[in-house]
Amino acid sequence: MQRLWSDFHKGILKENAILRLLLGLCPALAVTTAAVNGLGMGLASTAVLVSSNVLVSLLRRHIPDKIRIPCYIVIIASFVTMVDLLMEAFVPELHEALGIFVPLIVVNCLILGRAEAFASRNPLANAISDGLGMGLGFTLGLVALASVREILGAGTLFGLSVMGSAFRPALLMILPPGAFLTLGLMVGLVNWWSGRGATGHHGL
Repeated sequence: MQRLWSDFHKGILKENAILRLLLGLCPALAVTTAAVNGLGMGLASTAVLVSSNVLVSLLRRHIPDKIRIPCYIVIIASFVTMVDLLMEAFVPELHEALGIFVPLIVVNCLILGRAEAFASRNPLANAISDGLGMGLGFTLGLVALASVREILGAGTLFGLSVMGSAFRPALLMILPPGAFLTLGLMVGLVNWWSGRGATGHHGL
């Protein structure tokens, strides 16, 4: 159980895909103009990540080394297609907002990287735990980034007004420069906090 917990929680912050490993930045920068978009992209990616981890782990002894990467890509693409069709059927507005970035989950470095580096070398339970942890961390990173941009850029959060009528939105925050600025500040803050904890400094 301790190993499963370790595999799960490392993806939340210690190896957070967006804030620490800087993986999957294309959707992180492109779709995070609204918190609901970040949540939708995160959950879709998590579903693909967990599903592909499960299948790769189950087939790890049967996939020849020479063709393992093409096999992983086919597995991931199959689950992405399923998620894409389900989103189009049940959440068409969100599907339209995310656009091409749902199919592009196929080439998300996080998902292929976990298949190659972890799921192909570990049993099923560990692969599921890793997929859930990394997916949740990715989702939290997207939602955090999108929330900051939506609040400052539109005065809303998940479409609900949170800043009042007197607030003047900073439109820069929902434009591409705002994405880079917000991500850079968040990555810097997380790295500073992690370094602060590692050195045991609790003062300024």
